[in-house]
Amino acid sequence: MIKLAYSTFGLTNLSFLEAIEAVARAGYEGIELSFHRRQFNPFNLGDADLDAVQACLRKAAIVPACVATASHFFTPSRPHEPSLMTLDLAGRKRRIDLVKRGIRVARRLGVKLVTFGSGFLREEHMRHPAVDAHALLAESIHECLREIHDGEDITLLIEPEPGMLIETLDQGLALIDAVGSSRFALHIDICHAYCSETDYVGALARAAASARYLHISDAREGWNLKIVEDAPDLEFRPDFASTLVYFPESADFLLVDRDHPLVFCDGAPNAKQRARIDAHLARAGMTAAPELVDYGGLYAGQSPLDDEIFTYLISVPGLSFEVLERAWPIIAYMRGVRGPARIGRMVANTLTGVAHFHEIPGSGTLDLAASFKALDANGFDGYGAVELYHHVSSWQQALDDSYRHLAGLDGVGRTSTNQVAS
Repeated sequence: MIKLAYSTFGLTNLSFLEAIEAVARAGYEGIELSFHRRQFNPFNLGDADLDAVQACLRKAAIVPACVATASHFFTPSRPHEPSLMTLDLAGRKRRIDLVKRGIRVARRLGVKLVTFGSGFLREEHMRHPAVDAHALLAESIHECLREIHDGEDITLLIEPEPGMLIETLDQGLALIDAVGSSRFALHIDICHAYCSETDYVGALARAAASARYLHISDAREGWNLKIVEDAPDLEFRPDFASTLVYFPESADFLLVDRDHPLVFCDGAPNAKQRARIDAHLARAGMTAAPELVDYGGLYAGQSPLDDEIFTYLISVPGLSFEVLERAWPIIAYMRGVRGPARIGRMVANTLTGVAHFHEIPGSGTLDLAASFKALDANGFDGYGAVELYHHVSSWQQALDDSYRHLAGLDGVGRTSTNQVAS
């Protein structure tokens, strides 16, 4: 049975105590306590702060379902960094310390679950291919687990996420087997499964009995775009995804897209560069000459699509943040930030083409009813927290609309006496 909760990460315009009260008023049985630099910062929390949180939870009669050790915590412009598999030990220890602080907060507030993600393979991993990122991740998880005391009912959870080293549910389960601890289990994000599983309902059914916790949001199909560095053996699958090829010697880009073959450059490519471009297009089965676009003429300022583009770019592994930042104006150009849109769908970097952009439940194309049915029928019993960090400015609508849509679905527990605001 799924009991509904809501993540405070979507309520960061409120104080933390106000967020707890708002979730309770909306009818949810549980709440996810998410670390946040301004709202719920474990480096600033003292005993009096945690006492106040505990008193508020009791007064609101709402269950603290999970502590989320926020991905955006350290450097908001570079979420998930440093990760538990960062090559620099100092970076890994910073993330390990944050997870351990999550365990301590959970202990203090009587929370049984603490969640985190693996992080991404970054440029540093590409430069050091002999280093086993999976081994680093497992080693860091073991270090985090040492914070849990004998006899304590606290479990660490891994949340697979699009683009990350641990991206699919099967990869999450394989990591759990490799770590081999009864205190380490699976956190399913249904939106992530929709992005990463070709049969997401079937995947949810297979993983249900191994999962302790859910994230819930909606999503829809996007424009699947891969960004890769130039190499002689690149493979292209234009029916599955377009590809943006980065040329490090010039910092130019080639868009391999059947409808829009484009070269984004500061000057006309020389003969050698043109030969590389022609070879890539031929390998992708394209014969039309690409259009040249002056990179310096692209708009590089703020726009209403910043959230979408930012969320996309941080999900692209294996490239430096400088390369990803340079790709930003190209994505904005394709999406029509200043001028006609060449692509009318959100940009995506996923295994299915679904855009990893959390939407209010019921506003996308994810079949939540079938998802809940598969989870409930196959043994999931726990909290499912709505996670809508893109809707902070409209938090009340997101909070209430999510509850109205989800509370009526089969498989959802209805023991709460709270009522959603009318």
